[in-house]
Amino acid sequence: MTRTLTVGVLALQGDVREHAAALATVGARAIPVRRTTELETVDGLVIPGGESTTIDKLLHVFGLAEPFRARIKEGLPVYGSCAGMILLADRITAGTADQRTLGGMDVVVRRNAFGRQVDSFETDLELAGISGGPVRTAFIRAPWIEEAGADVEVLARIPATDTSGRPVAAAGKIVAARQGPLLATAFHPEITGDARVHGLFARIIEDSRRS
Repeated sequence: MTRTLTVGVLALQGDVREHAAALATVGARAIPVRRTTELETVDGLVIPGGESTTIDKLLHVFGLAEPFRARIKEGLPVYGSCAGMILLADRITAGTADQRTLGGMDVVVRRNAFGRQVDSFETDLELAGISGGPVRTAFIRAPWIEEAGADVEVLARIPATDTSGRPVAAAGKIVAARQGPLLATAFHPEITGDARVHGLFARIIEDSRRS
């Protein structure tokens, strides 16, 4: 019998409950992670959306930054959503002068690329590796990937129009990518009721365990 996956949700800021609920939908056991002892017990971890600079500071306050970096280097599967994408990037633009990342993904991410809160929008995206039609996605003060290294698999780009048919200025920008056991999206799948991205992450964790 396959052991139930234990997936941590970094519980310093952001949509912790929503990610936990989506993980439960795909059969994983979600636990909040605020301590190194909790980080050590998980099969994978989700970094939720929020404010990337605040999460960065709290990672250091709680003594999680270096242990987290070490686990990423060891191959821990991690899914970063919105602010989580920024934290997984090796390089960022439009960040604050003292902003740090956890790194791991060979990408350049632009912080707040889509503009302010009032510029938030939803659209349907086709994601590589996810069947069943487009995924409804929500972009809220979201980043995008400006450059991706050779080992990064691009999973989705912004389409030409949003769900209301309006042109999107950011058409073609990379908003979902994977590098090995690391998955990142610029959008928030946890708030649209579609758990297929979390299902993809669960499969990434399973594949990582088998290898």
